[in-house]
Amino acid sequence: MKKNPTKQKVVDAASILFFQNGFHGTSVRDIADKATVNVSLISYYFNSKQGLLEHAVTQYYEAYLKAIETAMLNNESISPLERLKKMIEAIIHYKQSNHQFSCFIHRELSLDSVFVREMTVTYLAKENYFISNSFYAIFPKQKKNNLDSQFLLMQLKGMLITPYILQNEWKNQVVGTDSHNQFAKNYIRTIENWLDYVVAQNI
Repeated sequence: MKKNPTKQKVVDAASILFFQNGFHGTSVRDIADKATVNVSLISYYFNSKQGLLEHAVTQYYEAYLKAIETAMLNNESISPLERLKKMIEAIIHYKQSNHQFSCFIHRELSLDSVFVREMTVTYLAKENYFISNSFYAIFPKQKKNNLDSQFLLMQLKGMLITPYILQNEWKNQVVGTDSHNQFAKNYIRTIENWLDYVVAQNI
């Protein structure tokens, strides 16, 4: 379905402001001014700031999970390890291409924000299912789901979110599209090297 350009402009403006000022620190007037639209238009499209947030979160996660599923479906014939790497590549590229909203969501989740967690619980469960199953598939049968592999899975999940929780560590180094792409490339390589080491230790 083709997106409404004006509606998307409002979502993009809100994403920037939520990232910069937080949800409660951003007013509907701020969003309207940033998007150069009338305040009444936001009410027409989303009813409220909460409705706008719900729309943005839903749009973000549906596209995110679709990117993961596509990576999995397109790489069914390769080894579990290489398939996992393709999934990780899709995850980092998606989060990096939606950097500000990724940071906003992960920051809110790290604070256990009820208003975000209630909206994302189903999406997070599905994300966890994809990542966990793909990760455990790289281990020999006897080592799946043991305590060590559970700890390693926790480490992997941590690596997938760290740049978006600790974004201030990178704000001066990652500026502009080319810089974002280079960061994604380097960070994916780092995770892949870690995975290769994990597999070598658990064969």
